[in-house]
Amino acid sequence: MKIACVQMDIAFGDPETNFQRVKNYLEEAAENGAEIIVLPEMWNTGYALTQLEELADGNSRTVDFLRKFAKDRGVHVVGGSVSTKKDGGFYNTMYVADSTGELVSEYDKAHRFGLMDEHIHLEEGESLGTFKLDGETYGGVICYDIRFPEWLRAQALNGAKAIFVPAEWPAARIDHWRTLLQARAIENQCFIIAVNRIGSDPKNEFGGHSMVIAPWGEVRMNMAQDEGIGYTEIDLSEVDEVRGRIPVFDDRRVELYKKFEKAH
Repeated sequence: MKIACVQMDIAFGDPETNFQRVKNYLEEAAENGAEIIVLPEMWNTGYALTQLEELADGNSRTVDFLRKFAKDRGVHVVGGSVSTKKDGGFYNTMYVADSTGELVSEYDKAHRFGLMDEHIHLEEGESLGTFKLDGETYGGVICYDIRFPEWLRAQALNGAKAIFVPAEWPAARIDHWRTLLQARAIENQCFIIAVNRIGSDPKNEFGGHSMVIAPWGEVRMNMAQDEGIGYTEIDLSEVDEVRGRIPVFDDRRVELYKKFEKAH
């Protein structure tokens, strides 16, 4: 399975520019034989959270765009995430369209990052974020979600063999990004496919280093801070092989964990 990771700068508060950039990158990735194309977090607006009333997608523009492209080019598109307006609030939403043009996942970011004011402007998601492509189960989380290992474990326990992580992760904490992603791959014995943006907005500089990490923990791709598309091949049979070598899921002691579980 050929994966294309789109590591791009995002024009702050400028959906028109961003849609054109994404369209160009999608076309390039499809021309180069990608079977799954992955975009970064909040690619339509960036973190222009105070402007969401005017800028957030409230009319299915992103869904229609991704579905049409996926169907026309016969590729799966993990649409990173975009700012959306729905149900009377604003969300950070990941859409996934399969190669037939079907929308197979709509996941709203579960954990809001207070240091970037998400708790003020965005609502929390409630769905798990697993979905199927070509009969295989995948998961998707967004940026800050990776600091909650129990959340990615829930996706793995529900069958996910690869988890996609679109992000706008600041350069100041890029060491955390690399370490957390590798840990999430090792502990869940699955592929982690993480796409971070580059560039800056009025308050942050972003760190790039989009990565693909294999179930045994080795880094298969690291884009450093270069803008463009990174490609790599993954074989989901590796997940079964690694899980067979060390049967972590079989050895879990759920009742023991519940015995000592506390809210904080």
